Amino acid sequence: MASGASGAELANIVNEVALRAVRDHRQYATQSDLEESIEVVIAGYQKKNAILTDKEKWTVAYHEIGHALVAAKQTNSAPVQKITIIPRTSGALGYTMQVDEGNHYLMTKEEIENKIATYTGGRAAEEIAFHTISTGASNDIEQATKLARAMITRYGMSLDFDMVTLETQTNQYLGGDTTLACSSETQKEIDKQVIALIKKQHAKAIQILKDNKDKLDEL
Repeated sequence: MASGASGAELANIVNEVALRAVRDHRQYATQSDLEESIEVVIAGYQKKNAILTDKEKWTVAYHEIGHALVAAKQTNSAPVQKITIIPRTSGALGYTMQVDEGNHYLMTKEEIENKIATYTGGRAAEEIAFHTISTGASNDIEQATKLARAMITRYGMSLDFDMVTLETQTNQYLGGDTTLACSSETQKEIDKQVIALIKKQHAKAIQILKDNKDKLDEL
């Protein structure tokens, strides 16, 4: 679960494990301490005092199962480790944790497309289950757009632009701002391709969930 974590993150995780053990008056740490501590570092502490209405709980539940089902039904996708609808201090009302088996440094075009489809899976599940949409997908939208844009502008994964850098990343370790390295006409074409790419993966996620509607409801 800690695959890819930096030394500082591992130190934070172990420190959190020790604090949990002391709070419970134990002389040792358990596996559940380690698992919860990793989640604290990733998503923040559990907000058990957060009161969600029943309708919101249903929405979050379908949303997270949407992510998990789309991830599970695709090849070249990291296995789903955990699904939760307990809110966290990061602002997440729930989340689906996928864990790569071992460190993963390279991603193929197919893997990135699958990741975008998984990001759209939460919204897709809401559309299928409730025939409406909510603000719960805001972070998913942001992440999917970032990935789709990077595919076209930085990773050379567009047939039209081939192996050309259209955007350069500055201050990689301070937020990673990007600067355009193309004309305004090209920018318009990039925007069109980003939208088309996300629409295609969103449609794929909807189809996966429609094909597995029984499992979506059961879970």
